[in-house]
Amino acid sequence: LLLFLYESFRVAAAMLTTTLLAVAAVFIGLWLTGTELNINAMMGMTMVIGIVTEVSIFYYSELAELGAVRDPVARAITAGTNRMRPILMTTLAAILALLPLVLDQGQGAAMQRPLAIAIISGLAVQVPLVLTVLPALLALTRGLDRGDASAAS
Repeated sequence: LLLFLYESFRVAAAMLTTTLLAVAAVFIGLWLTGTELNINAMMGMTMVIGIVTEVSIFYYSELAELGAVRDPVARAITAGTNRMRPILMTTLAAILALLPLVLDQGQGAAMQRPLAIAIISGLAVQVPLVLTVLPALLALTRGLDRGDASAAS
């Protein structure tokens, strides 16, 4: 769907790479906490995929709106600056809302803990991934849309 939305393989590949790195963070978070991969953790992973993709789309739309700025580094920094507050606010709100599920020792808490750990682990790395890795991936693959083989090497 990203390919059809942006009509660009490089943009879709960069966003999917960012999403896959967030999924790797989910697995690392589950491993670090000794939590099993179960259906709740997979639901959390699915939520992380959706959230990271959505934030990547928001960032890229801001980047595209700044098309008049010629310097790609200045464009990436401006887009990151413009989107940093909304990204941080939503990420911190979600993490803080899920902390009671991770820290609770009450009845039924163990069932929801993998979901919360998966989402918190993925969202914890979302901000640096979207604000640093995504622009870097877009810059690295810049020439692939035009078919310019020299820009890719």
